[in-house]
Amino acid sequence: MPDPKYGDKLVGQLINKIMYGGKKSASENIVYGAFDILENAKKDEPVKIFKESLEKIKPLMEVKSRRVGGANYQVPCEVSPNRKLSLGIRWLINSARARSEKTMRARLAAELLDALENRGAAVKKREEVHRMAEANKAFAHFKW
Repeated sequence: MPDPKYGDKLVGQLINKIMYGGKKSASENIVYGAFDILENAKKDEPVKIFKESLEKIKPLMEVKSRRVGGANYQVPCEVSPNRKLSLGIRWLINSARARSEKTMRARLAAELLDALENRGAAVKKREEVHRMAEANKAFAHFKW
């Protein structure tokens, strides 16, 4: 379902992923508060900033474990569009929760701004996953 304020499905998905214990109104307050901070900081549409940041977080490749002849190999493979989105939002939220700002609104806004500039823990996580896939590309022929 799209969120009530912006009418965007991605924002609705972000709200649902942030939600703890069924407290949707609390997660809406967090997301909308973070979007207000973004709007004040960048003087731009907050949903646009969110989507640009998410594009820089979403992974292109990942590794999956395959068992071949008694050995486990980390085989690089492409990520499906739904999984890209899911991983990107998950990494964004986990990175924001690990930050040291005082409120979750400030943490989420700071992580989105960092991702916009290719910094931050979420972008670092993506680079780490890509590096792992690149290092194991010799095992790409095991993909099926």
